[in-house]
Amino acid sequence: MKTLLFCVALLAAGVASADELADADALFAKKAYPEALQKYTRLANAGSPVAQQHLGEMYFYGEAGAVDMDKAAGWFRKAAAKGNATAVASLDLIKQREQRRAELDYWIAKYDGSDIRTDEYRCPAPRFPAQSRQNEDIERYGAKMTAWQDCYNRYVEHLNAVTPLTKRIPADIKKLLTKAEMEKATAHLSAVQQGLEEDAKIGARMVVADFTAWRDATDAYVSQHNEIVKNAPAPEREQERESRKNN
Repeated sequence: MKTLLFCVALLAAGVASADELADADALFAKKAYPEALQKYTRLANAGSPVAQQHLGEMYFYGEAGAVDMDKAAGWFRKAAAKGNATAVASLDLIKQREQRRAELDYWIAKYDGSDIRTDEYRCPAPRFPAQSRQNEDIERYGAKMTAWQDCYNRYVEHLNAVTPLTKRIPADIKKLLTKAEMEKATAHLSAVQQGLEEDAKIGARMVVADFTAWRDATDAYVSQHNEIVKNAPAPEREQERESRKNN
């Protein structure tokens, strides 16, 4: 009789523990992290490998109040020692993070977008003289402007295609980032993108301004020259036509 009562008592305790774990999971799902942390901690200290794994995750992702990799690893090791496969994978994740720390830091704070402007998208700004007076010069500088504009438009299309820059983070690196690290990486990459866009706009405004000044001065010269030729005596007009043919 005593044995039967003992077994029933153990069964009841097991049901209570499972219910408490379910309560902790429900609190976590609702993002009631302080309450979930309290329940997971109690269950983890009582030896529940599932609670130990969840508790490790909360410290890993900062849901326990702050990211604490040492505490996370400690709870993962306890759960892994009891055969928790997720905890074993989590420990491997922490190991990979240590091995690839430089790559994580690169995307979090050091990426500068230089890989976006490859040679195909480098568009050197054309230089224009103050004014052009020969047809061949006018055509040459007009062609330079057209080539630059085509290159610039390709770059803008390319920049739009790679937006947001978080798409450039390799998948195997992204899975190693904590939530807080991913937020930092997102903010950093957004700033890099804004910088690239602003640089492109400033460069374009300068080229357009130079081209416009050259075109206006050249148009003014051409108009003035044509007016002079139009009002010149016939022999002089013919001489001017011959001169332009030879040039």
